[in-house]
Amino acid sequence: MAGVDFEQGPGGVKLAFHQDGSTEDLGRCGFFWLGGFMSDMTGTKAEALAALARETRRPGLRFDYSGHGQSEGKFIDGTISDWLEQSVHMFIAKTYSKRIIVGSSMGGWLALLLARVLLRDDPRAAKRLAGIVLIAPAADMTSDLMWDNFSPEARNELEDRSVYMRPSEYGEPMPITLRLLQDGTKHLLLKTGLELPFPVRILQGSSDPDVPPSHALKVFGALSGPDITMTLIKGGDHRLSTPGQLKLIRETARQLAERADGITP
Repeated sequence: MAGVDFEQGPGGVKLAFHQDGSTEDLGRCGFFWLGGFMSDMTGTKAEALAALARETRRPGLRFDYSGHGQSEGKFIDGTISDWLEQSVHMFIAKTYSKRIIVGSSMGGWLALLLARVLLRDDPRAAKRLAGIVLIAPAADMTSDLMWDNFSPEARNELEDRSVYMRPSEYGEPMPITLRLLQDGTKHLLLKTGLELPFPVRILQGSSDPDVPPSHALKVFGALSGPDITMTLIKGGDHRLSTPGQLKLIRETARQLAERADGITP
């Protein structure tokens, strides 16, 4: 992949990232991509958002978490705490304009956690959060979508070996570690809820086997704020990568960016 740069992230780990679109990062609202569990910044949705940044001449940034894609580290060593810390670092260190955060699956959880951290700890950076697009948001996934749904055999494997090789429809089995699950309990937000002062858009497939619509509704119910909507896409699976679905993702992000710039439809 051409144009890949590396940033020394928290703990000295080298994080691969790519800047798309305009190099002028002090003007128009841009985009900030957060990918899913075991995905990387070259995925279909990430590339679609990067193309949008280039086409609209807006700044865009995408990166690989540690243990993902071209970044350093082993995937099996990663935790939500690690990937959240890296997300916060990349947002603060590598973006300067207002941004629309677009998070897919686990990236949706990280997008909400990023907002919570900045709103609490860094009001100046939080002012640059202009909106969030959540694609099949897997908030609290280590609890709600993993441990709570695991079979007794899977739980026993985790307790005996500290790792469970979870079968995946998308390729090799996913290693789920006990450390990942235990760390995830530090970042649960569905029960406590989260108030967000900017627009939030949830895009959810009706036929998603990994993050079912019922879970997206829990995320929707946990969020409060002046402008939060959820769109259910008939027949959509977890990938949401058909041409029509990618167009919807792009248009949703573009509309929020234009709104942040004061452009009315």
